[in-house]
Amino acid sequence: MPRASAAAAAQTALQVLDSATDLFASRGFAEVSLDDVAQASGVTRGAVYHHYRNKTGLFRAVADRLQTYVAEVVIEAAEEAGTDPTDQLKAGSHAFLDAITAAPVVRILLIDAPSVIGWQEWRRLDAENSAAHLREALREVGVSEELLDAMTAQLSGAMNEAALWTAQHENSPAAREQSHAALDRLLATVFRDNPAA
Repeated sequence: MPRASAAAAAQTALQVLDSATDLFASRGFAEVSLDDVAQASGVTRGAVYHHYRNKTGLFRAVADRLQTYVAEVVIEAAEEAGTDPTDQLKAGSHAFLDAITAAPVVRILLIDAPSVIGWQEWRRLDAENSAAHLREALREVGVSEELLDAMTAQLSGAMNEAALWTAQHENSPAAREQSHAALDRLLATVFRDNPAA
């Protein structure tokens, strides 16, 4: 494929992904058709099929991109917190809560993704992104290898539930503040019980 054609194809795929993200976030997976995505992208339905095979494939690509985005936000916040593992875990956890409750992320990743792409695929995406960084941060603060997987699963689950709870309150400042305060209490327990913290 000539370079210009490859660049145009990549641009088309990105346009489709951007439009699909907006539509899935505003309407939900069930209410969006590939015709809707094609029209919003300014491309043919065939172009959508060419790049993503079907609606589920397109949704999977959107979910994958958003999981990557959330992980990048977590990493950036942890790095900006300095070199202390405790500060990094706290900053990354709070950044996760804010990133996962932001539109379009919350509806796509926490509401639709488990049923659309399946629980196992959703867990795999999470494990490769944010959960992987959480696991490493927990190891750095001294969580034992014996408890590391369980602690990662439980803290990740708690943050996902907090995100859903916060989103149900239409991002009210009070709900967001309460979620962050509760997260601080959970993390304080982790730090208290692990000597390296």
